[in-house]
Amino acid sequence: MDTLDSIAQCYRSEKHSVDWSDKWMWISIASIIFNPTFWNIVARREYKAKFITRIFGGNSLYGCYALAATIFILGLIRDGLFKVAIDLQPRAECMSALPLQVVGVLLFAVGNVFVLSSMYVLGVTGTYLGDYFGILMDSRVTSFPFNVNDNPMYNGSVMVFLGTALWERSPAGVYLSCVVLFVYRIALKFEGPFTSMIYQKRDEARAKDAISNQPAAKKTRKATKVL
Repeated sequence: MDTLDSIAQCYRSEKHSVDWSDKWMWISIASIIFNPTFWNIVARREYKAKFITRIFGGNSLYGCYALAATIFILGLIRDGLFKVAIDLQPRAECMSALPLQVVGVLLFAVGNVFVLSSMYVLGVTGTYLGDYFGILMDSRVTSFPFNVNDNPMYNGSVMVFLGTALWERSPAGVYLSCVVLFVYRIALKFEGPFTSMIYQKRDEARAKDAISNQPAAKKTRKATKVL
């Protein structure tokens, strides 16, 4: 109980200690917002116009790899800006409490497990919007970590940010982690239905092909019987 009280007191005393006049705080926020906005706009444009595929001479796989590399680099830049921003912000010494530090380490570790394992299961094209390039998976992935978390990539990333903020004793980092969570929730509202539409169209096309091929198969069987 004393530990919970000390954590609550820490929050009350430090929640307003963020220096919002620091430009790096806003640069970090801009980077957090920019990344999912960028890849959603570019991926949808690719789905409708195939402009990246055309750049790579009609090779959609190379186009997907190029977008994957771009998103990965932008992620590194975002992470670097996050670290710069919290390093320039005030530290909350009361966040040095052992329970908070343990929670920070656990969030960082579990978040990385979610992110890395989901990347391993999905592969490059599954992770980096290959479905917008027409590179679709055969079926929905239900193995770990998707059997314990619907969005392990995004939720894991939020956990890594928050874990880092707690470990660094940074109230500013906690606020930035909340921004990450909010931005990813917005991104999912756009990505989820659009991705479902892509796979629904694929399934409808498969069903249509199966129906159109069925009469031909019957005719073939009849012809064989007559012969």
